[in-house]
Amino acid sequence: MTPNAATPAGSDAELQLGEGGNLRHLLTLKGMTRKAMIDLLDAAESFLSPPGDPPQRSNILAGRTVGNLFFEASTRTRASFDLAGRRLGADVLNLDVNTSSRKKGESILDTIYTLEAMAVDFMVVRDAGAGIPAYIARHVKKHVSVLNAGEADVSHPTQGLLDVMTIRHHKPDFANLVVAIVGDIRHSRVARSAAQALRTLEVGELRLVSPPGMAAEDADLEFARRVDKLDDGLRDADVVMALRIQRERIQDIEGIVDIDNYTRDFGVTRERMKLAKPDAIVMHPGPMNRGIEIEGSLADGEQSVITEQVTNGVAIRMAVLAHIARSHGAW
Repeated sequence: MTPNAATPAGSDAELQLGEGGNLRHLLTLKGMTRKAMIDLLDAAESFLSPPGDPPQRSNILAGRTVGNLFFEASTRTRASFDLAGRRLGADVLNLDVNTSSRKKGESILDTIYTLEAMAVDFMVVRDAGAGIPAYIARHVKKHVSVLNAGEADVSHPTQGLLDVMTIRHHKPDFANLVVAIVGDIRHSRVARSAAQALRTLEVGELRLVSPPGMAAEDADLEFARRVDKLDDGLRDADVVMALRIQRERIQDIEGIVDIDNYTRDFGVTRERMKLAKPDAIVMHPGPMNRGIEIEGSLADGEQSVITEQVTNGVAIRMAVLAHIARSHGAW
């Protein structure tokens, strides 16, 4: 596999490529080629096991160290990167905001240089600040790789990959799919990365369904159809992904959306899913607020692939780590 992309100089997409166009960092899905993305999805399939079987393992990262630098809360992403590193044979170091010296005023680069001195080879970074993963990638030594595990409201590339991997398991013909992403689009890095991945895979129609105050403003998402009524967004959809309201990123939530009416107008329920195609699948990146953006019985029902998303997340993160280990010329 050789992910590559034709991108403007200085972009995150260009920065993430090493010598020969190989993937050195994973900062964004924007600009990633269709072939590169499919190669990663195909590789992730090899890391899946049938339910109940022992997980797939490899020693490709034996002797290497993965540092999980989570300066923002996480359950699924952090746990899956931890498992991914260990199942590939790496030593894994977990660092969070409550134990980091950044809380004492240490600069992000001093934190990074300290970890480099401890021979950390992969730095998996989640931060509430936009641009932090790319900033770190510009300053690490040549042998170090940076993986974006969630960046402000900007990007969450491994989430985008696991989402399209899950869709591909059930609906492989992307060109004829209607995908509806419902909820707080404006503040969601998940929505942005999923949209980028779906665009690369040439999805038939992407609907971004939200109240006006939560609609996307990005020029990069102009290819998607904006919808401000849930019924219109769900009608004849093949895939429905519900998103939670990103309260931590909204200073004046009352000025953006009427919370009391949100569930009534935009909550995805079993009854409303009758507007979608009978075999439509239901997704959610987690954490879920049951009874707000999604009905609990729907999340647990036969249309739901939410736990499959979690399973695929470990496989995707193993695939990304393994690919970089194989292709990074500095090693």
